[in-house]
Amino acid sequence: MRVVKAVLFFIVICIITSCGFLYLAPEKFTKMALDAERWRSDLELKEISLPGELHYVYLEGGQGEPLILLHGFGANKDNFTRVARFLTPHYRVIIPDHIGFGESSHPQDASYKAGVQATRIRTLAKSLGITKLHLGGSSMGGHIAMMYAALYPDEVKSLWLLDPGGIWSAPPSELREIIVTTGKNPLLAKNEDEFAEIFKFTMADHPFIPRAILNVMAQERIKNYELEKRIFKEITADSAENYVKNLKTPTLIVFGDQDRAIHPATADILHKLMPHSEVIMMKGIGHLPMIENPKQSAKDYLTFQEKLEKDK
Repeated sequence: MRVVKAVLFFIVICIITSCGFLYLAPEKFTKMALDAERWRSDLELKEISLPGELHYVYLEGGQGEPLILLHGFGANKDNFTRVARFLTPHYRVIIPDHIGFGESSHPQDASYKAGVQATRIRTLAKSLGITKLHLGGSSMGGHIAMMYAALYPDEVKSLWLLDPGGIWSAPPSELREIIVTTGKNPLLAKNEDEFAEIFKFTMADHPFIPRAILNVMAQERIKNYELEKRIFKEITADSAENYVKNLKTPTLIVFGDQDRAIHPATADILHKLMPHSEVIMMKGIGHLPMIENPKQSAKDYLTFQEKLEKDK
């Protein structure tokens, strides 16, 4: 009994100490938490400078065929850290910060259209010795992934599209209706409170993250507000529909049925456009399946790849 009490006392002290550290040094605590998640997923932080003054910071780990994962608007590479835990045993996983986001370079006068970003990602892939790859993307990252496959079809072995953008003929989403009626974009943040609201808006089943950590995460978005405002206009005026029509790349389309940012009906439109696609609609999930349910998202993806292997 004394041993049990001693263990419980030790656990309580650890919790109290951690909470104190979190609120006294939130930046350091957040960095330690991110480093722990990356380590758990067998991911290492790397960087590379490319021609045109483009500097990429990315995560890499695992072994097997290359799988590049592309984050969405306003996000960064760590959107895929948790799901990568289930993928690195099977693939060489590479997760870059897009140019204009995260720790990669932020050229203020560059183009951020999906096709341009796709070409940049291809340059990154080639610099890493990758000529053929599997490609996944969330939201804006899905839009960019589709453009990559459309522009370089012989180089993309498969697509994994998680609530992708770029299909603007779909019914208006809640996001679009808010922008039209109020002029305010719920995906942009000028302060910590607005960032916390983005977290709630994009996920129906979001993981618990202490407000102190959210406030640290918010600083990246607040600092990038003006550039993100311009990028959002560019990507939403840029459609992928004509490019992906009849695209033969094997594709897994995943949507959360509670997505408020992009209408879930987009999945059916894409499925009809892409002859070698299949759709998974995840119940009770919002815009970010790989964060809301990383284990199931990875399981569905690995099952999809197993089917492709059997069909060869």
